Amino acid sequence: MADVKLNIAGRVYDVHCADGQEPQLLTLATVVDEKVRAMPGGTELRQLLFAALMLADEAQDAKGKAAKAEPQSDSLRAAVALAESREAQAREELKAALADLNALRKAPPSNPTDARPSHDRALLQIADRIETLVTRIEQIP
Repeated sequence: MADVKLNIAGRVYDVHCADGQEPQLLTLATVVDEKVRAMPGGTELRQLLFAALMLADEAQDAKGKAAKAEPQSDSLRAAVALAESREAQAREELKAALADLNALRKAPPSNPTDARPSHDRALLQIADRIETLVTRIEQIP
């Protein structure tokens, strides 16, 4: 156990605390002392009472703000998870499109007389798909 001398409202208090907690205790005493000194007049006991009430009010406000922030952080986590899922899906689609493109590159050249409009349409769709996927991936941070 460590002994700490705290100066609050001009009065010295000897306090015991766990080893290593001295700096934290001194910081807290400084906060209390600032609150007490902000109370004009009145007895020392009254100043300490009002300082305690003000600190309790601040603590309650902080708890309320933390409780309100929790749902927001949950929705942010959900948004991040959704974005990661969409990124993975976009990567899979890109891999599939690249595989299709590589297969087309490896295929023997077709005779222009054998070309059909359906092939042209399929190639245009594949090219559009690749361009869409590339655009999506470029937008991923």
